[in-house]
Amino acid sequence: MYEVLLRQFMNGSRAAGESLNIGALSRELNVSQTPLREALARLEHTGLVRREALRGYRVAPMMSRNEIAQLMDARLLLEPKLASEAALRATPVFLRAINETVRDFASAEPRADVESEEFGLYWSADHRFHTLIASQAGNPFLETAYDALSGQIQRFRLFSKMGHTGLDAAVPEHEVILKALEAGDPVAASEAMRSHIEGAMRRSIG
Repeated sequence: MYEVLLRQFMNGSRAAGESLNIGALSRELNVSQTPLREALARLEHTGLVRREALRGYRVAPMMSRNEIAQLMDARLLLEPKLASEAALRATPVFLRAINETVRDFASAEPRADVESEEFGLYWSADHRFHTLIASQAGNPFLETAYDALSGQIQRFRLFSKMGHTGLDAAVPEHEVILKALEAGDPVAASEAMRSHIEGAMRRSIG
């Protein structure tokens, strides 16, 4: 049920802010309420769904300009440091995994703004890219801090969509970060990550 609902978010079947009535969903999807409750609780943890007192679940709303700016400020404090540390600790296994995410990300680029399947590939590849870097940094406290932000980053990715975030610009930004990681250059990795986050903010709020 988690995957079913997530696909519906990606293809626009469930719009930002839409009510998610468990009884109605159970009838629509022909499943019992228990797996639906479990899926919605899991989605709540990601930040894509919210639970409101006396109202039940609702798809998270679009981010306001102020929320996007605040999220990007938090990312700028954290992710350049994670990229720097990951560059110092890069291993062949890590670099192969990062290369795979960049390939997947680039392969989604031509149609990710109009085809939900391609958007899903973009979404998951971008998530893996940043999560791998956070894990490779070797600092569990920084990784935990990133995990705390990741749900809202997923919300930003999903509800901003490609027409606003500019995947064609994000692909080369990922490639620059990758090159810095491959070179083991912490300064270049930090600067490339900062440039990427600043670019995402410019593309999202104009």
